[in-house]
Formats: sequence, C-alpha cells, structure tokens
Amino acid sequence: MKTVYSAVLMASAFVLMVTSVPVYASRMDDQIVSSARASYNFKTYLKEDDIQIQSIDGAVTLTGLVSEESHKSLAQNTIADLPGVISIDNRLEVKGTSPSVNSDAWIMDKVKSALMFHRSVDARRTKVDVKDGIVTLSGTATSQAQKDLTTEYAKDVEGVIDVNNEMDVSMSGDNSLPGTIVEIIDDASITSQVNLALLFHRSTSFLHTTVSTYRGVVTVGGSALNAAEVDLVTKLVSDIHGVKSVKNRMKIR
Repeated sequence: MKTVYSAVLMASAFVLMVTSVPVYASRMDDQIVSSARASYNFKTYLKEDDIQIQSIDGAVTLTGLVSEESHKSLAQNTIADLPGVISIDNRLEVKGTSPSVNSDAWIMDKVKSALMFHRSVDARRTKVDVKDGIVTLSGTATSQAQKDLTTEYAKDVEGVIDVNNEMDVSMSGDNSLPGTIVEIIDDASITSQVNLALLFHRSTSFLHTTVSTYRGVVTVGGSALNAAEVDLVTKLVSDIHGVKSVKNRMKIR
C-alpha cells in the first residue's frame, strides 16, 4: 500500500512539475515584453517606432519599423539586458532607405544619437547638418560650456571630419535639460545607452569594453589603449542619462 501511495505521489509531483514549467515560461515571457515596453529607452527614444516584441521561452523576436538605424541596436541592446532573455532575433527594418556607411546621412544619424544620450548637452535644441563629412550645428545652447561640449562630442563621432558650431547661447526660455531633474532610469536602458555611446565615439575601444549596471551604478571593464582612454570612458559614461556613478576597472593593454 505504501509503495502504491508513494508512486501516486511521485506521479502527481511529476505532472505538477511538467504543467508548471509552461506556466512559468509564459509568465517570464510576459514579463520580458512588459519590462521592455516600460523601459526608459522604449518610452523615450523608441516611442514613435512601430516595434513588435514576441518572446517564447526567453527567445525574443523583434519585428516592425523604426525611424533610424541606431534604433534597431537600441531596442536590441535594451532587451538583451533584461532577466530571462536567452536570445534576440532582430528583424526590425528602417523606414525608407538605410544610409550607406560613412555617408553624410549615416554620420548625421550617429551624431544625433551620440548627443541624445548625453545629459550635459541638449539634443532637442540642436540641429545637425552634414556635408562631405563636415558637421554644422545650429540651435540654442544654455551656456558657452554646453556649446563647447556639443562640439567636442560631435567631433568624436566616427566619420566626422570637422565641426562648425553655429549654435546661439541663450539663457532665455525653458532651460531645463534632460538630467537636470533626477530621473529613475532602469539599468537595462542605461547599459544600452552606454554601449551605444561608446560605440559612436571613435576615441573609445568599444569592442574591448564591457558594461554592466546595477541601480544606476555602471561598472566598466575590459582594456584601453592608455590612461587617457580610461579617463575619457569615465567622462562619457558619467554623462549618460540615469548614471549615478561609474566604476572604471579597465586595464591598459
């Protein structure tokens, strides 16, 4: 009798385990999709894009249309850092024709994206034009320091030959900047922004850099060419939206 009873219990436990796995997986998939939708990057930079997210047992598929080439990477990198994600199949397409590498349109997209992630400059009020690799900036800066920093960031983008900064300096109107008010930004969004910012800046070795974020504290690892690059990485990362502090553990190779 005891043997039969034990067998029944084991069978029941097995059935419960088998049936609970799909339920857990389904909940995890739902959590992945909802977390992506609720992330800072999706609610801020990707809100105008038509992105569909499907997750099956942690395997995520992205479909739909985005307005810029960089938004494909931003969406993928944001989701990649979410709990439960195993893989990502990025099938996103760019509206219209994708700009060719090193073309003026390609450079303009990179400059706009680089400025967008940094809180000490204001991408909203900065107009970017590119002709033969030469970037012209116009719009309004709230200080000479902000104008100079906008020039510095734009010059360090891959493909840029030179920068003409024609921005006006004005303290009138709404001078609030993204980042002047403390924002609670999820770690996945921060990591994605940092990765893309380091990719766009040619003075940093993105392929040799690792990035992780915990409660707004970014840890950077990997290797750098020299001490100047280590300092530059710390500076760039510290100026990303949502970053509270930076632990730079890069080693000079």
